[in-house]
Amino acid sequence: MTAALSVRAATKSFGGLVAVNEVSFDVRQGELLGLIGPNGSGKTTMLNLISGALKPTRGEIALSGERISDLPAHRIAQKGVARTFQLVRVLPSLDAEGNVMAGAVFGHMRSWGAEAHKLARALLGRVGLAGKGHMPVDAMTYIDQKRVELARALAGNPRVLLLDEWLAGLNPTELKLGIALIDDLRREGRTIIMVEHVMDAIRSLCDRCVVMNSGRKIADGDVETVLGDPEVVAAYLGDADA
Repeated sequence: MTAALSVRAATKSFGGLVAVNEVSFDVRQGELLGLIGPNGSGKTTMLNLISGALKPTRGEIALSGERISDLPAHRIAQKGVARTFQLVRVLPSLDAEGNVMAGAVFGHMRSWGAEAHKLARALLGRVGLAGKGHMPVDAMTYIDQKRVELARALAGNPRVLLLDEWLAGLNPTELKLGIALIDDLRREGRTIIMVEHVMDAIRSLCDRCVVMNSGRKIADGDVETVLGDPEVVAAYLGDADA
């Protein structure tokens, strides 16, 4: 069976710095893959390569067997890759509903007009923002902006969803709700790559983990095996409380 997403020897260099170095992995349809590693290991750069924000220096990325790594970001979004960002990126001139509608209009499965309004309201409710559709996003808290960004990513019904530390900064109650929301998305059969430092979320949500360190892949396998790997412990976890 063709993988939902395939990364083959992906490399990204910035001058003399190699941020991603010959990294390869597959993501199966309906799988939730955790992409983990210490700060500066190349995880966000990898998401940028998949989403088209950056072009690989070498290597190839394919969506259901179709090469996408030579396409601009907006075409990759239309093909079915949607994402959230480590530092939230909302459209400050629009309200919450308008932000989500942008995902519906420009994403993979496009909708317009009344249909897009209805979808945006439903998704805002799903992420915990019911009744806040007409609130300006620049008046929202950071956490609520993250919710808007997730709703926007979902609005195009993506084939692959990239979550870049979406759970970061949540308080314990919000974290519990956030994990439950991502679990619901997984149970829908969505294909998700999740960059995350919250180990409770990695353990409870992920089917598999890929671990990066200094731009290289150092482990790939089921969660408990990977988290128990001495090289992973040394590079990322540090100690039992990491």
